[in-house]
Amino acid sequence: MTARILITGAAGGLGTLMRPRLAEGGRVLRLLDIADIPAAADDESVEVVRASVTDMAAMEEAMSGVDAVIHLGGHSLEVPWEQILDVNVNGTHTVLEAARRQGVTRVVLASSNHAVGYVPKADGEAGDDLFPRPDTYYGVSKVAMEALGSLYADRYGMDVIAIRIGSCFEKPRDARMLSTWLSPDDAARLFEACLAAPSPGFRVVWGVSDNTRRWFSLDGAFALGYESKDDAEVFASEVGTPDPTSPAEQRVGGVWCGPDFDTAVKEAGQ
Repeated sequence: MTARILITGAAGGLGTLMRPRLAEGGRVLRLLDIADIPAAADDESVEVVRASVTDMAAMEEAMSGVDAVIHLGGHSLEVPWEQILDVNVNGTHTVLEAARRQGVTRVVLASSNHAVGYVPKADGEAGDDLFPRPDTYYGVSKVAMEALGSLYADRYGMDVIAIRIGSCFEKPRDARMLSTWLSPDDAARLFEACLAAPSPGFRVVWGVSDNTRRWFSLDGAFALGYESKDDAEVFASEVGTPDPTSPAEQRVGGVWCGPDFDTAVKEAGQ
């Protein structure tokens, strides 16, 4: 049977990185976004849906015939509360509820390190079960995402895995990412593990590569079958040496814990 995977937010940065990596023989990727997604007209392995994750009717239709969902849709940076609430929080509820209504039982949620951003950087490894300490409205939305995932797993028996992603780019962009980097190839391997793990129920796991300097435990991800093959250390000479006195090195959320990400202050000044 052909597996059909719905990817929300497929036109975004992470979605763009994952699309070619999650394509495989016999699998159909249904790509959903409000933005344009270029796709080959004769490629039967790709289906494009232009819709918002906040539109219940559209999401129910998009879920038809789907075997699993990878939910990447939403604002990826700090924005005013009304936008976060509408797209990131209500949008996640819409995705989960539409999946439930259409009988889709496996959902993978893209959470974030910013759900626990105010946790001081661990001397050893931060566990998968860190209590939420969000650093922004965006971080709050990821806490809500995890809570909604837990609800839908417990109440409706769905398998829901929330991945607290560190920093997923082609390569680390700064010294902090030597610890938080998730390579695109490792990200695809982690998503594949989340899709394949038998009866995981609800779980929160860290999404990082097995970096020499990583702050985060990968026990939960490894238990799902994830195998990291990349290490940010190969880029160390390009990004320089981390400054232990820098705000970026003090807490899990890095500079997001600083004043530049205080959206309430920005809104008050408008």
